[in-house]
Amino acid sequence: MNRIANYYQQYREALQAALTALVVEDAKGNWIEPEAGFMQLCKLSALLRDSSRTQFFCGNGASAALCNHMTLDWSKNGKVPTRSFSDAALLTAVANDLGADQLFAAPLAFYARAGDLLVTISSSGNSPNILSAITKARELSMSVVTFSGLKPDNASRKLGDINFYIPAKTYGMVESAHAVLLHVWLDRFMGITEWEREAVQNMRWDAHQP
Repeated sequence: MNRIANYYQQYREALQAALTALVVEDAKGNWIEPEAGFMQLCKLSALLRDSSRTQFFCGNGASAALCNHMTLDWSKNGKVPTRSFSDAALLTAVANDLGADQLFAAPLAFYARAGDLLVTISSSGNSPNILSAITKARELSMSVVTFSGLKPDNASRKLGDINFYIPAKTYGMVESAHAVLLHVWLDRFMGITEWEREAVQNMRWDAHQP
């Protein structure tokens, strides 16, 4: 039995430290203040909405679950057209016929257009199918945003127009931090402020406000 004292307190403090240490950079590696980075993301999402373009989320494993979650929330609550590739027939056909490294690149070729946005979520930042998706997105003249973690020299960290890197050492910590960052983006876009609310959020009402 693990006898670490105050495990929850240490985990909470480690997650707070990981979020505080967030590094946001542009394509040239220039540091961006995190608040300014989220402002850029919200402006990009507004542009996509207003120009009838689409956000595409790609990730593997737990990150795929985050992609599905954010696809639902952006489409239903944020009113921004958003897709993730989670259909079993699509994924197994692409993996079987074209190879696992084309798992996201091939569907992007099927569905994406110039001016759309690719958002990659990868704890390691090194998954071959994520890197192939970024390459395909560039070929299609899409914008790219990356969320990564673990090693600072991971391959996807420098490949986006905006890059969010969590310098944590474990998958659970990076995945948890990514979930927070993704909700910061969406909630900021929607104008949701936990710290200013008196009433509990009701999505049937809040999601339809301008």
